[in-house]
Amino acid sequence: MINAVRACSLLALAVAAMGCGRQDNGAAATGDSAAVRTIEERGRAAFSACAICHSTKDPEAPGYAQMVGPSLFGVYGAKSGHVATYDYSQAMRDANLTWDEATLDRFITRPNDVVPKTRMAFVGEADAEKRAAIIAYLKTLK
Repeated sequence: MINAVRACSLLALAVAAMGCGRQDNGAAATGDSAAVRTIEERGRAAFSACAICHSTKDPEAPGYAQMVGPSLFGVYGAKSGHVATYDYSQAMRDANLTWDEATLDRFITRPNDVVPKTRMAFVGEADAEKRAAIIAYLKTLK
């Protein structure tokens, strides 16, 4: 399991590094302009880097497959460490956060600043518009 976590962490870092500095809002993939696409659609596209480790499926649903990170289904408004079937780090279990817009924005910006010693290897997303789109998408996962 540790090797799988390390492999996913390295893969997530590589994917995040590939996206660093890009001004891609996901519109090029469909030919749509950014103005036409909803913020949730842009968030779904930006979430692809997160999907390496996080599912958007309900962990209580039949056939749910646990990934390296916890499911983000229903994360908006939930408490940190809310997925009963996921083995969170002690730091995340003790964080006692509510995943609202402000907290998610800070966490996605720099996870280790918000929850020191979290196991999440993602270094953060500097682009405020991309973070807002991801949060808008996370709100739809219910």
